[in-house]
Amino acid sequence: MRKLIPPSHPDHLDVSSLEALAEVYAYPEQVKRGSPWLRANMVSGLDGAAKLGGLSEGLSSEADKRIFGVLRALSDVVLVGAETVRAEGYRPARARADFAAARRAAGQGPAPVIAVVTRSLELDLSAPLFTEPLVRTVVITTEDSPADARRAVAEHAEVITAGRGSVELPRALAELTARGWTRQLTEGGPRLLAQLAADGLLDELCLSLAPLLTGGDAPRILHGAQMADAQRMRLVSLIEQKGFLFTRYCRTPE
Repeated sequence: MRKLIPPSHPDHLDVSSLEALAEVYAYPEQVKRGSPWLRANMVSGLDGAAKLGGLSEGLSSEADKRIFGVLRALSDVVLVGAETVRAEGYRPARARADFAAARRAAGQGPAPVIAVVTRSLELDLSAPLFTEPLVRTVVITTEDSPADARRAVAEHAEVITAGRGSVELPRALAELTARGWTRQLTEGGPRLLAQLAADGLLDELCLSLAPLLTGGDAPRILHGAQMADAQRMRLVSLIEQKGFLFTRYCRTPE
């Protein structure tokens, strides 16, 4: 894996190691002062498709999965939509021995919390995400979601309510921040990411670009986003391996 941006001394171009990747993707200093930072991690093909064969897996690579693991290991909480949980067969985040010392030093738990956003509460509570988590899973839903379903979910996960009719994402993120989870990561899917971007909540996008043209009707990474204005982002880093590009964009200060 070669770091192309920002320019480096030739001896520092290789960022294949976990230590080097953790440095490239380190959260900004403000999170240590209690300010939240929300980054997204997504993958797409060259024509913008966020899925291949209905899943993001078909667009991924070994290097993409390595970066995926590093981004999780650096985070406090992973925000994900219920549709993605169901489609991708989400499992609990695992503890990474390579990051154990760093997480302890940062006051983090052994693994990030998985926080599922769902209005309907249509979740498989027998899945490992709810029966085998290293840290208790969080479910974020609405105040008017079915009461019986909320009680059932509460037996397996911490339940947060935010909004009526649909989840109010600014309130949801505020609840996560109030729990000390300032290093925030979302893995989508495209509908959730679209809502976060439309609400102006996204600070950073880590986009893996696969060297594939897929065609078809797969959603873009921001599926159906109704944004009042285009949000300008600045390129912070660019890594390449075997034709895959791994970009990191941050919000441009207003």
